[in-house]
Amino acid sequence: MKIELDKAAEVLKSGGIILYPTDTIWGIGCDASNDEAVRRIFKIKKRSDQKSLIALVDSDIRLERSVEEVPVMAWDLIDYSEKPVTIIYDAPKGMAPSAVNSDNSMGIRVVKDEFCKKLIQKLNKPIISTSANISGEKQAGCFSEISEEVKNSVDHVVNLRQDEKDENQSSMIIKLDGSGLIKIIRK
Repeated sequence: MKIELDKAAEVLKSGGIILYPTDTIWGIGCDASNDEAVRRIFKIKKRSDQKSLIALVDSDIRLERSVEEVPVMAWDLIDYSEKPVTIIYDAPKGMAPSAVNSDNSMGIRVVKDEFCKKLIQKLNKPIISTSANISGEKQAGCFSEISEEVKNSVDHVVNLRQDEKDENQSSMIIKLDGSGLIKIIRK
């Protein structure tokens, strides 16, 4: 894993795009603070930049550094959710402008996956994560389902967990607002 961590981190630090396994599905990712790289992800996915992206963080501390305020309810959702949960927060900080929604919100997930945690720590920044497919096409549940077009569009494909056949699922997405209102975007 160390070789893959080093290579992926090197690509991210140089503004590149990676294809990598996450705690949910395979993702296309970049340094979440690099606007040019984020815009390139939209091009790879052939996706409107009006659609949102999410960022992955490795810890509660990095989450607190990445948003103005973490609502109290978010901690319970993170701690007690049985599946990975992405929470949409208001006022993200340090993210590429093109990664932030027009309402100044952004989905962020604290990952539990060892590779992702170590990669974020090595980069020392959040990482963008979006499904490894062309927008509008079926989401790939495992590496073998990712199109050659996507694989050939990135700068580095992480050579880990490519043989897994289990169909992984996306995270739950929940929007929290300052008043404590919870809205489930995706189960």
